[in-house]
This record gives sequence, structure tokens and C-alpha cells, in this order.
Amino acid sequence: MDFNEFKGQIHRRFGLYLDGYKETQLKRRIDSLMNQLGIRDYAAYLRLLGEDAAQWQRFIDKITINVSEFFRNPEIFARLEREVLPGLLARHKSLKVWSAACADGPEPYSVAILLDEQAPMARHKIDATDIDEGALAAARRGVYPPRAVQAVTPERLKRYFRREGENYVVSEKIKAMVNFRRHDLLKDPFPGGYHLILCRNVVIYFTAAAQLELYRRFYQALAPGGVLFIGATESLFQYRELGFEKVAPWFYRRPGL
Repeated sequence: MDFNEFKGQIHRRFGLYLDGYKETQLKRRIDSLMNQLGIRDYAAYLRLLGEDAAQWQRFIDKITINVSEFFRNPEIFARLEREVLPGLLARHKSLKVWSAACADGPEPYSVAILLDEQAPMARHKIDATDIDEGALAAARRGVYPPRAVQAVTPERLKRYFRREGENYVVSEKIKAMVNFRRHDLLKDPFPGGYHLILCRNVVIYFTAAAQLELYRRFYQALAPGGVLFIGATESLFQYRELGFEKVAPWFYRRPGL
């Protein structure tokens, strides 16, 4: 079994679409897992993944990005806090937000904190999705090590977290604002009508064609006047071609309201 057939079998058996990932990086990661297990044949590895749930989770963890941190790139999040969210809230009483590829949850919880501070009486809807069920389970628990909250101000730590040993636990109020569910960006339908979509530091792992298609679908998923927020390591060079307006570095608006 060659690598392309292995990818096809992964899609057919497990529903995980791998063709959109950059092949060199993907193959290196999978070959590394196989070498650690002493497996040299893709067919044998495929059988193992079907028989051993722990190895399947290890496979998912290796090829996806499943950890994050609160207010990642604080100087960029500050622009979201001071410019983008106030602009959206000036036009909408409550916001519909999608954190795509949310990993273990710090990003959507960070947005929930900002919205609780800026519009606490509104009924915001925050959807947070990821392909990794293990990461989603961790997100729902909302328990994080000190590393994950290093960009959280002392005031916010006091207000929105409680200590549990060395860890920090997100408050129930903030947890209740976020709905976590599984979603495969490369395969599943996109929901729509969002005022803000965050997809940060994941698109870089996909092929150029897959990236362009994702940005096209994000555009369609935004409500008129909605904003796409991408990662600090990413660039959207074709934003005009896709119909976006550039609001600021890493922020792109669908024209409209």
C-alpha cells in the first residue's frame, strides 16, 4: 500500500480527509509515528489504527494542532478587543462567532471573556469546532496549566478563573457561552451568518488550493460586514479576489453592513 492509498483508506474508514494537508509535512509526521512503533508498512499501520483506539488518538494528536493559549499574540488580540469587536457591537446587539480549529479551547474562551466585558447583557452565540475529539473534551473541561494563561491579566484571572492546584479552571459563566462540537474543515459543510470567524495558525498546514477554498468558504460563512481573523503566521494575499476588504493585518471583512 502506498501513501496515497493509505490516505484514501483513512478517509473511507474513519472519515478523515487528508488530501488537503501539505503532503511532505503530513508524510513526515505519519512516518515518524510508524517508526516509533516499528511499523514499516502502511497497510499494517492502517490495521493497527482500526484496532487500537489509543493509537488512533495518538495519530489524530500528531497530525492536528490540539493545544493553544489564551489571548495568543496579545498585541493582535488587543486590536480585536479595541477595534474589531466594538465596531461589530455598534452594529449588532449580540454577536454570532465561530472559532474554527479551536484546539483545546483557549481561543473561544478568550473571545467569550471579551464579549462578557464589552456586552455582558447580550445573548452571544459562540461556536467552537475542531476535528480532534480529545481536544474538544479538554476544552469542555476548561482546565489549563499556567503556560496557557500567561497572557491573561491578573484582573481577568481573578474574575474568570479559579485555581485548582497548579491549574486554572475557566468559570462556569464563560464555559456556558461556548458550544463545542466536532467539525472537519476540509470535508464538512460550513455553517453561516457569523459576525466574526477566527481561524488562526492552522491553514498553514494545508495545501495552497485547500487554503484558497477554505478562505472562499469562510467568506460565504460570514454575514455581510462580518470579519475573518487569521493567524499571525498566515497571510491572505488573494483577499481582493475573494471579495474581502482588509481591515488591518490579520483581519478581513466581508463587505456589507
